[in-house]
Formats: sequence, structure tokens, C-alpha cells
Amino acid sequence: MHDSPFWILLAYSLLVLAASLAGGWIPTVWRWNHRMMQGTMSFVGGVMLGIALLHLLPHSVAATGSADQTHMAALLGLVTIFLLIRVFRVHQHPSYPDECGHAHDPSTGQHWHDELDSPLVVPAAPPGAAPSELPPPESRSDASPSHGLSWIGLFAGMTLHTMLDGVALAASVSESHGSPAGLPGFGAFVAVFLHKPLDALSITSLMAAGGWSHRWQRRVNYLFALFCPATALAFYLGVPLLPDSTWYIGLALGFSAGVFLCISLADILPEIQFHAHDRLLLTTLLIIGLAVAWLVGLVEPAHLHGH
Repeated sequence: MHDSPFWILLAYSLLVLAASLAGGWIPTVWRWNHRMMQGTMSFVGGVMLGIALLHLLPHSVAATGSADQTHMAALLGLVTIFLLIRVFRVHQHPSYPDECGHAHDPSTGQHWHDELDSPLVVPAAPPGAAPSELPPPESRSDASPSHGLSWIGLFAGMTLHTMLDGVALAASVSESHGSPAGLPGFGAFVAVFLHKPLDALSITSLMAAGGWSHRWQRRVNYLFALFCPATALAFYLGVPLLPDSTWYIGLALGFSAGVFLCISLADILPEIQFHAHDRLLLTTLLIIGLAVAWLVGLVEPAHLHGH
């Protein structure tokens, strides 16, 4: 408990806690515009994709000694988070009106596009009507009005997801085998730290759309922010008590890689792909995110990258 990786994990946990709290506070102090949200999601999606492929999967193979076991764990993680997204509609990142004429529902994450290349179908305008005369989003049949309790399902799914993030963080630090060199688990920490504000922002934004007070938003945000660090510390302290703990840590890393892959490829990046505007900016931010994922390997223990 007094080894260097434990204190590093504790520092990571406190920083993730702060990031999650900050994300939940955003709707009360600052309103992001659409371009800022899409740019952030593109960058974070690149980071998570790179961390999964360049860090978590290789570390998992090294710990389990089996590529088959690693890939099976990754597949299980990918399917798990996919089902969470489907059942709880996890990662309904809020969207805001933008300069491109898109209408956005902040409570559901649905988008209505007037562009010809939109993948969504919008009601046809009356004969001779201009595109601007289309019915507003709230009057269309595909719009779902905000409900005061609709955030609870999202909170439940996000809670399970953030606990998986805690497992990823702890497993990455545990893989250091007690080595004090470098910063063990730094790659997973960067991915979780950057992504956690978006998770908290989704919950509090949905609560705000449902008419909940700032006080209740803060209470829920505090509760949500605790789950990731609490799970990380519990995993770090509990798994070493199991026989062959290194094997379990390796499986957890593979599982976490699948989680990160699903979030980046099936959730964040498709959301960005819907938008024809800012293609160069969003693509550039994605590439920068991948570059950051590669660079964080330079500050992790060298033996983790020598397999």
C-alpha cells in the first residue's frame, strides 16, 4: 500500500475526481458552443483509440501471456460497453445550436440537419416552402421531449461505465509490477481524465433540461465523480489478494481496451462523422489525439513497451 504505484494511482484518482466535478459544473457556469463540443470529442476519441491499441492491448498480452485471451477479454469489453450504450443510452453528449443551421436536442443528443448529406430523415416541407420553414425540432415526430427523470437511466449506465474506467486505471498502474520508474498507467489516466468531464457534462446537462436545480445537479455530480476513483483504489488493493493476480490484471487490461475501442469507434467518432462542417479541424484534432496517445508511452516505465 505504501509502494510508489499506489501513490501514483491515488494522485490519478484525485485528478480524475476533479475532472469529473469540473465537467458537471460546466452547464452552470459556461455554455459550450457546438464547435467546441465536437472538437473536444474528436480529440478525446483519438486519444482513447490510441490508448486502447498502443497501450492497453500490448500490456494485456504481456500480462496474460496469451494473445487469444487478451482478444477474448477485449471482445467482452467491447460488447459490454455496446450493450450499456444501447440499454442506457450512455454518452448522450449534449449538443448546442451552431452556425451551420443544425437543430439539436440537448436532452437526447438527437440532431436535425437541413444539409443534403445528412444521414437523418427530416419531414418534407410543404410545396413551395423554403427549407427554413421546416417544422421546428420540438414539433417533429422524431423529437423526444425532455423528461424530468430521463437522466436516471443515463446516470445508471454512466455509473457502470465509470467503474470500468476505474478498473482500467488501476489495472494499468498495477501492470508496473511495482516499478518506480516512469509513470505507470499514464496512458489510461490521460484517456480517462480527458473523457470523464464529457460523461459528467452529459448527466448534468440532461438534469438541467429536465428542470432540476443546481443544488441537485451538484449532488448527483459529486456522487458520480466518486465512482471511478473508488473502483480504481478497490481494484488495486483487492486484486493482489487473488492467486495469479498478474493474469487477472492482464484480462482487465484487455477488457478495458475493448471498452475504449467501443467508446471511440462506435460512439464518439460516428457522432462527429454526422457533421459535414469542420471536417479538416475535426480530423486534425483526431490525429493530434492519436499522437498524444503515442507520446504518453515516453513517460511510462520502459519495460512496459519492450515486449
